[in-house]
Amino acid sequence: MMRLAQKKAAVIEAMIDVVIEDEGWPAAALKALAARCYEAALAFEPALDGEIALLLTDDAAMRALNAKYRDKDKPTNVLAFPGGEENGGGFVGDIALARETCVSEAKDKDIALQDHAAHLIIHAMLHLVGYDHQTDDEAEVMERREAEILNRLGIADPNSAAMETRR
Repeated sequence: MMRLAQKKAAVIEAMIDVVIEDEGWPAAALKALAARCYEAALAFEPALDGEIALLLTDDAAMRALNAKYRDKDKPTNVLAFPGGEENGGGFVGDIALARETCVSEAKDKDIALQDHAAHLIIHAMLHLVGYDHQTDDEAEVMERREAEILNRLGIADPNSAAMETRR
């Protein structure tokens, strides 16, 4: 049984290619967290079944990405780039996280960096498979799915009223 669990963990970790550009990130912890996020999200969203690249970077690099792809000349916490149909079988997309912004947001919200990073990773994964939050209805659907996945990981819903009052 242990061997099967180890094999499953290795397969999950292989589906998330974590690239560490900013050495300030807790690399080993984030690699394990990314694999857990992927496994939990996959249970709810079968469209995530494929490879995802996760870039752990800094605000300067994120600012450049945000300016190039979204015409916003400022850093942001997370960006998601869907793989697209042309990539075919298996590549779901890319995710980038900015360390300084994530650390600052976690501190402002009085939550653990790991929990905030998990929320952002899951948020981006949902973007990769078509979720959005441009309208109130879309945001409600996306936030509900995020909460379900985070609950599976034992992480409080960052959009709940209880979490809002902590801020």
